[in-house]
Amino acid sequence: MTTSVKTHVVRTNGINMHVAEQGSGPAVILLHGFPDTWYSWRHQIPALAAAGYRVIAPTQRGYGETDRPTNIEAYDVVECTTDIVGLAQELGVESATVVGHDMGAPVAWHCALLRPDLFRACGLVGQPYVARSRKNVTPTDAMKRVVGDKQFYRLYFAEPEKPERDFEQDVEKSFLMSFYSASGAAPQEHRWRYIFDQGETLLDTGTVPERLPDWLTEEDIAYYVETFTKTGFTGGLNWFRCIDRGWERTAFLAGAKILQPTLFIAGDCEPLIQFAATFYERMQEKIPALWGKPLIAGAGHWVHMEKPVEFNRVLLEFLAAQRGG
Repeated sequence: MTTSVKTHVVRTNGINMHVAEQGSGPAVILLHGFPDTWYSWRHQIPALAAAGYRVIAPTQRGYGETDRPTNIEAYDVVECTTDIVGLAQELGVESATVVGHDMGAPVAWHCALLRPDLFRACGLVGQPYVARSRKNVTPTDAMKRVVGDKQFYRLYFAEPEKPERDFEQDVEKSFLMSFYSASGAAPQEHRWRYIFDQGETLLDTGTVPERLPDWLTEEDIAYYVETFTKTGFTGGLNWFRCIDRGWERTAFLAGAKILQPTLFIAGDCEPLIQFAATFYERMQEKIPALWGKPLIAGAGHWVHMEKPVEFNRVLLEFLAAQRGG
């Protein structure tokens, strides 16, 4: 019998972090991406708790009920990783598996790289591991070279004020478009375009569905609309504005390998794999103990929400393998 989900606040790395927890046993820390909160893991928390794990799902800095520092520099990957290390320590966790989706994935792999004594295993969802390059080229410059005179979503998100205007002019429309167009439910002609023309805005890059895909409920949409209407999107977007700063602060990790057992999991319609195909195909070169990199059929970017039964089955198999049973 597991306990019910509880939410509370933990002080870590100088901020107040809102955390959802359920269950007891080996710790599993779940890190959401953009734009999201702990609610991203609503299908995983009870399933993992029922299987005998202590599930810890924080809302990361800049989001929801967690603090949202006003200075952009507070959002680089080193600070976000330090949040999770401090969270684990404050909760008395001595060993954990850390799993990150989307922008949570770099935090998860930095946890693994920087504190292998604390994080015994790692899960990456949707975002393939990209080792910090030895080349003296910032991530922003590298992206600009790839897309040329086009716009790339990560560069667009890093611009001042513009992406906030896009997202916040109609929060419900923004979430409907983002969830649907980046999911496996959208036909090819409705799929989200992560590279787009100059003059287009973010809301031009996808489609608002006529009805909700079967993996989303009215309650889900209402949660996201209420949460982000209250908080805005600046905190989450500041993560993108700090990509180069994180790169500068982690020069000592150039070429680093993740040595812990690691699961990569994504939908077979995941746009990040399409863009970063080489990193997906060659992942084992930088993760020698790669446990697997399965793709779930019919799912896109929100794989853990779109196909929770299939996703949970794979994740629980991975966790059981680390547990020895």
